[in-house]
Amino acid sequence: MVTGSSRGLGAAIAVALAEAGANIAIHGSRAVPELTEKQLKETGANPLALVGDVSDVAVCAMLVEETVRHFGSIDILVNNAGIIRRAPAVDYSMEDWNAVINTDLSSVFYLSQNAGRHMLAQGSGKIINISSLLAFQGGITVPSYAAAKGGVAQLTKAFANEWASKGVNVNAIAPGYMSTDNTEALRNNPDRARQIMERIPAGRWGRPEDLAGAAVFLASSASDYMHGHIMVVDGGWLNR
Repeated sequence: MVTGSSRGLGAAIAVALAEAGANIAIHGSRAVPELTEKQLKETGANPLALVGDVSDVAVCAMLVEETVRHFGSIDILVNNAGIIRRAPAVDYSMEDWNAVINTDLSSVFYLSQNAGRHMLAQGSGKIINISSLLAFQGGITVPSYAAAKGGVAQLTKAFANEWASKGVNVNAIAPGYMSTDNTEALRNNPDRARQIMERIPAGRWGRPEDLAGAAVFLASSASDYMHGHIMVVDGGWLNR
């Protein structure tokens, strides 16, 4: 199951996993676009489409149970669903703080906990969390997002410490600056877009498909001895 896979990073990861042979449960907060389903079907997959707000703990449980009911098990969970709200820290509203923390951080705990029960029972499973460069840096005007993504990195390590010996791998990917809906405001700001581009050694913003290889690797047996790792895919940003 790949949460937040109706578009952007999640859709690219879902397609890559399907191309590698996985059955895919795709998810959107309100709907799953037909285009995403079409892309998956072109790989030979027969996707299960799920809808629900992952900030709701009951929805998180439902998503896992529906995946297990449909496919018979849940072997891979990609916690990708996320939102971002921008404002100076001094003006940041409690509504925005709670919305981002609940969607970007609490859902990772709820979904991992629910999927983990099945994975622990079967003695195997792969959980891949989508963190961010802001697990290492504070960012500007995104205090809740920075806190949530830093928390995702720590949750990754905490779950890995408990589950590594039980056959369940928990790792994370920390994307750099990617061309998605979440970064539209940055890309539309000439000064910020220029500042960001100047620091990326690769000379371009990332594309959703740039995460495909990392996701497939972490979902495969090739990563069986990796636990609690935060894999940075950032075009070299952190090198600078």
